[in-house]
Amino acid sequence: MHGIVFIQDLAVVMIVAGLVTVLFHRFRQPVVLGYILAGFIVGPYTPPFPLVQDEDTIRTLADLGVTFLVFSLGLQFSVRTLRQVGTTAVIASSLEVAFMLFLGYSLGQWFGWSVMDSIFLGAMLSITSTTIIIKTLDELNLLKAPFASRIFGIQIIEDTLGMTLIVLLTGLAATGVLAFTDAGLALGRVAIFVAAVLVIGFLIVPRLIHYVAGFRSDEMLLITVLALCFGVTFAAVILNHSIVLGAFLIGTIIGETREIVKIKTLTAPVRDMFSAIFFVTIGMLIQPALLIEYAWPILIISVAAVVGKVFIFSTGTFIAGNDGKTSLRVGSAMMPIGELSFVIASVGLVLGVTSDFLYPIAVSVSAITMPLTPYLVRNSDRIIAGLEAVTPAKLRKTLTLYHYWTGKLSRRRTSLGMKLARKWLLQLTLNFLLIAAIFLSAAYMVYHMPAWLPRADFEEATLRALYWLVAAVLALPLYVATLRKIQAIGMLIAEVSLTGMPAGPRKTSAQNMLANIILAVGFVLVGIVTVLLSSAFLPPWHLMILLLIIVALITWLSWRHLIRIYSRAQGALQDALSPETPMREQEPSHSQLARMLKQASLQRIRIAADAPASGKLLSELQLRTRSGASVVAIERGDDSLINPEPGEEIQSGDILLLIGTREQIEGARTLLCDQDEQKKG
Repeated sequence: MHGIVFIQDLAVVMIVAGLVTVLFHRFRQPVVLGYILAGFIVGPYTPPFPLVQDEDTIRTLADLGVTFLVFSLGLQFSVRTLRQVGTTAVIASSLEVAFMLFLGYSLGQWFGWSVMDSIFLGAMLSITSTTIIIKTLDELNLLKAPFASRIFGIQIIEDTLGMTLIVLLTGLAATGVLAFTDAGLALGRVAIFVAAVLVIGFLIVPRLIHYVAGFRSDEMLLITVLALCFGVTFAAVILNHSIVLGAFLIGTIIGETREIVKIKTLTAPVRDMFSAIFFVTIGMLIQPALLIEYAWPILIISVAAVVGKVFIFSTGTFIAGNDGKTSLRVGSAMMPIGELSFVIASVGLVLGVTSDFLYPIAVSVSAITMPLTPYLVRNSDRIIAGLEAVTPAKLRKTLTLYHYWTGKLSRRRTSLGMKLARKWLLQLTLNFLLIAAIFLSAAYMVYHMPAWLPRADFEEATLRALYWLVAAVLALPLYVATLRKIQAIGMLIAEVSLTGMPAGPRKTSAQNMLANIILAVGFVLVGIVTVLLSSAFLPPWHLMILLLIIVALITWLSWRHLIRIYSRAQGALQDALSPETPMREQEPSHSQLARMLKQASLQRIRIAADAPASGKLLSELQLRTRSGASVVAIERGDDSLINPEPGEEIQSGDILLLIGTREQIEGARTLLCDQDEQKKG
């Protein structure tokens, strides 16, 4: 009987969603808004009677929608992109969370709500909906636009801050005190999980996907991808992380494989179906009676969310060194609150520290801000033009100078020693995170051993000793690499700190002594960290001495082998992240290359301020289709963009490097620079 009810509910949801979607497509309105309206129609609060009987099952399917949407975002994302937008992401997301927390708390106090209601309102407003933004950018074909990469980076940092907020608010609700120690531990667990998944994933997943793709079976490839998606998402959930984090990480890893185009094609229909159900469930939560009762607070909070988020995200993005257009485009897309805000509201409700009206208000504000996002993104150019027209000339000049200064600052050259130290410190951090992942996994297995594992009749002390030994042996390549990096850093510090000392045996002796002291301190710190990580399952001291002797013996006998293991893993990781990796097997021969170069011509074209191509995306120009020529590089000031993405925006003053025959390049020149030809097209 339950199966029939489920099929009936699913049929109702999909039929109403399909009909409303057709209407919204017909009138060129955002499809997301259509899904929300469909949910409102079939929801339990819409008279005369609810059309869906089993809401819990539909909401479970909605969780799949969140998983697939965030997984799809990961497929579009690149780890290399995060390095480029990391500063923007940290600055913009941190400013936004702090500002919206303060704004939400102030609004709650102004309404006369309790302190807890006000704090939770601020937390709800501080988190932006990842799924809504992804769907909006996807509908508008802007997932690969330059500003989209900054949005994705901001979302990663903001979701991490959101999970930290949940930990803080849970502690505040239980004890009345903000437990910053617990929040720090939560951030540490997130960092360990991310590092472990990314490293292990980049070492294994590309090879697995390539092997499965060799069978040339779309079904097999799709099932393998879904298995990886749900497997990592499940691992995130059982370790008390969010579904969003697990799905995004595995999507990012799979997005670096050479079969990514085929995978996107196969997963798109599954994503579209379940994401539609997710947005329908949002509409089902809207209560008309509550909208009327709390109309003014909902309206005021919605306006504050829109204005506050657009302002603070634009400001934070600009402070991080981005130009005004990019900053405003980021701000226009980052206003809807969504799934994580609902989680925060439900935490307060379950713990009994917030009023009953707060959760429905969060849903109502989300339902209001959600539909506005596509309109703001679509009309962002007009908004930017209007703001430029009313901005005083002195302020525009000041902002331009600031952008120029931050650009110079980001391109500042760093000494070779600083670059090496930065690289080694990054590798040390990654090594420590992986060591932590190994020992924390062992601790988890000691106390949560799965029922399907064979259980030997060991004493507890013996079992702890075995798990500790296995963890230590698995981490040995990381320990060896860590000590070598510490030794290298010690030698670098010794070299730099004693530069003023005259050369000779005395200087060499002093450098060696300082380097050895740093190595000894590093060795002790590594030992302390290991004890702290394994403190939950440390064996008795007499067994510990025996284990240390065994580990030391293994290290002495296999030192070179351990170094090779780490080096190979590091090389494999670099290969997996190398943008050229998927193309290596398709490189042309020298003779083929020579023949192609004889027929090709390269020319540079400067884009004037009044050129029709100025301000447009490469994808909008359709240069390859209309002329046959291709843009292979863009010179922009001191920067060069090699093989630019279709979502790259052409700016005034850019120099485009075009490849093609002479006739094709002349046709491209006409399309790029000729106003009359552009009007005819």
